[in-house]
Amino acid sequence: MSEELALFGGPKTKTTDWGTGKRFGDEELKNLKEALDQNTLFYWYGNKVKEFTKKFADMYGAKHCVAASSGTAGIHVALGAVGVTAGDEVITSPITDMGSVIGILYQNAIPVFADLDPNSYNMDPKSIEEKITDKTKAIVVVHLAGNAADMDPIMEIARKHDIKVIEDCAQSYMSYYKGRLAGTIGDIGCFSVNDFKHISAGDGGMIIMDDEDLYYKAFKFADKNYDRFSTDPAAERKIPYLAPNYRMTELQGAVALAQLDKLEWICEQRNKYGDALTEGIKDLPGIMPHKVLEGNKSSYWFYMLRIDEEKAGVSRDEFSKALSAEGIPNQPGYIPTCVYEYDLFKNKEGYLGTHSPFDSKYYGKDIEYYTGMCPVAEDILKTAIRINVNEFYTEQDLKDTIAAIRKVSNYYANRQ
Repeated sequence: MSEELALFGGPKTKTTDWGTGKRFGDEELKNLKEALDQNTLFYWYGNKVKEFTKKFADMYGAKHCVAASSGTAGIHVALGAVGVTAGDEVITSPITDMGSVIGILYQNAIPVFADLDPNSYNMDPKSIEEKITDKTKAIVVVHLAGNAADMDPIMEIARKHDIKVIEDCAQSYMSYYKGRLAGTIGDIGCFSVNDFKHISAGDGGMIIMDDEDLYYKAFKFADKNYDRFSTDPAAERKIPYLAPNYRMTELQGAVALAQLDKLEWICEQRNKYGDALTEGIKDLPGIMPHKVLEGNKSSYWFYMLRIDEEKAGVSRDEFSKALSAEGIPNQPGYIPTCVYEYDLFKNKEGYLGTHSPFDSKYYGKDIEYYTGMCPVAEDILKTAIRINVNEFYTEQDLKDTIAAIRKVSNYYANRQ
């Protein structure tokens, strides 16, 4: 007989406080003071951003790293560096933050959305290849929630069609794909240090690459296309084409530098927690755990399971409510809809009062965004439940989360 759910008056599973910890401390303060003592907060004159980018590149085994003002800026810089321009198409994920898409639109290029794997929630290589046209310039691969996408077939497709690959690793620090770090497999890897990521400098982004030409292009693109490396003052400001101002400040660099020392521990704790959660619920009927491909390692920015409502005997929304009543914070779905269902895309109004860039003469095609475009992605959002993961969570927090999921699952399964 199943235990009565807290939702219906039964005992609550989670009765203890969640583990917490302090993200920032003396090392960040020390670095901030050193940054201020330089008497400049400009990245080119100070040392903190330089130290940070070198340390990050070394951590990832990359030859080069460029700093930016945000993760969104980092993706835009990467797109600019690989030459994405007006009329190009860029393939990306329909379940992501707008930060993955903004740079595409600012380059007056056209976002194209590939469908996803139903259990890893990452881009399906088969769908990517189906979306390629003679206009495709790049793929922005989103490694969602700390979980690396299936990169080998994606890279094979990209090389076959001579397409650049940009890895969006904003949610996926220290995530491994077959022993390789996500962010080091494509042409460029992009990261974020905004306040809602594994590490935080308030905001900021990093772009890593091995190719020297891409490095110089990215470095300049992040700084209004100024050539800081030139010894000729006149040559420094020979601006070949439009580029934004996405410079990271020394204050951001100072905090990010201290945060890097904590990164491996943070990701290891999250990996243990997420993997143990999967192990604890993998046998439940109608519960589909967050899938990590064999040979990979996830750093779980969050954990997202799915509900097969018929097999589980309960709707996703009721399961979510029941889990909340047991004391486990969660949310149904992730983002409200796929990105292409936003008004911006449905109305094809990238710039206020216009249909640009969708009606650009450089594009010369028609594209439609509509519900049903990526059916797997849409089904994921209708059946998923997102659960928080935090490096400060305790063994008791893990046990309670597993117990609550099992309790809710068993209750509804036994009612069938």
